[in-house]
Amino acid sequence: MYKSEQLALSLKHLIESGAWKANEKLPSLRQQAEISGFSLITVMNAYQELEAQGLIYSKEKLGYFIAEDPNSLEIAKTVILNEKIEINSTVFRYLKSIQSENIVPFGIAFPDSQLLYSTKLMQTLAQRAKHRQSYEQVPSLPPGNLELRKLIAQRYCMQGIPTDPSDIVITSGGLDALNLALQTLTQPGDYILLQETIFYGAWQATEHLGLKVITIPEHPEHGLDLDAFKNAISNYPIKVCLLMLNSHNPIGFTVSDEIKLQLAKLLQEHHIYLIEDDVYEELYFDHKKPLSMKYFDQQNLVFHCSSFSKTLGAGFRIGWVYAGKFSENIQHLQLMSTLSVNSFIQNALADYLSHRYYEKHLKTLRNTLKRLKNQYYQYLSKHLPETFKIHYYPSGYFLWISLPERINSNVVYHEMLLHQIGVASGALFYRSDKTPHHLRINCSFELTERTQQALDQLIQYIVSESD
Repeated sequence: MYKSEQLALSLKHLIESGAWKANEKLPSLRQQAEISGFSLITVMNAYQELEAQGLIYSKEKLGYFIAEDPNSLEIAKTVILNEKIEINSTVFRYLKSIQSENIVPFGIAFPDSQLLYSTKLMQTLAQRAKHRQSYEQVPSLPPGNLELRKLIAQRYCMQGIPTDPSDIVITSGGLDALNLALQTLTQPGDYILLQETIFYGAWQATEHLGLKVITIPEHPEHGLDLDAFKNAISNYPIKVCLLMLNSHNPIGFTVSDEIKLQLAKLLQEHHIYLIEDDVYEELYFDHKKPLSMKYFDQQNLVFHCSSFSKTLGAGFRIGWVYAGKFSENIQHLQLMSTLSVNSFIQNALADYLSHRYYEKHLKTLRNTLKRLKNQYYQYLSKHLPETFKIHYYPSGYFLWISLPERINSNVVYHEMLLHQIGVASGALFYRSDKTPHHLRINCSFELTERTQQALDQLIQYIVSESD
């Protein structure tokens, strides 16, 4: 047994015996080294091991403290501390690998461009391009084009969310909105809570900002595991949560209003901020748009982030964050990074949204994505054995496939690239130390001869690997 393991075991016995009370400060690393006779490195490793078990937690510049319920072993089973996030290089290599036009793009994050860039939108852009005032930068500086912010605010109001244009800050896409919100609310070393499986942009942001990540598992029925959430916020000093609750990427579920209401009450009780990544909010299949967490927010604890990139086209890179009282903080950060969002595009979108064109486009887009996703689901269900689980939810355009444990989805991803087929491995969406056994498939492409052949190659390969 290593010295750090011996020390960690001794300290664990003291904690479980009640020698220290909840939230009581532990001796500093240097003090513990003097008490125990071990080196600083040994003490640090022991403390980090106890932190990983959920027995203690750390505060930047203040030291280590006893967790709320050190006798509970449930926390270690459901909640995971991720001290060091390393995913940026993985995502970079993945995105570079699927850039070629020759690759069948089942792995990309955006819908087929043939479904976006509506005719009316392109006409609006052409008309706007003729006017010099469309390019004036000053009116589009943070917080962004006023008319566009008014139209976005109106859309919130129609959902029963009182909103003023000053609450909205226009950003360079949804990921920019998430990053700005995180930078506003956190400092390096802070604890943030994520779902165990989530869009890789969330992992990238936490790595970039030097945050400590607590993850909770998905609930097999409800999507969000409220019990695990309660355990996490009771045992760690969570400052911010970053969650996807509508059309979750990559799995696809939408959390019920009942769960969202309970979540809002917990956030309010513990005064924890929530950054909601809701870029797929318009891609629902039934007749009722799902509510965002902002609807249930009573204390301005929710930053709602969304984007037009998934509905109008990736090339526009126009998103926003509902920041409320933090609007000015977001703007200051924005001026130091992207400065402002493209003024011409903001003007054109304001024109486009002021008519009914967008609603008609969304209706057509939803119907098409629903038809295509159903086709892919039926085809895959027909040709894959029962040992493969296909997660189907009525929204969005992704299918999440659970592979038999003997199949590593990273291997599948690399093998498919040899055949000019792109797929997204589970390694992009959860911890790097977890063996990936999932694939995300983009179902927004028509099943032409080329795409069906690619799907057949994928099916043939993963079925052969499962034998």
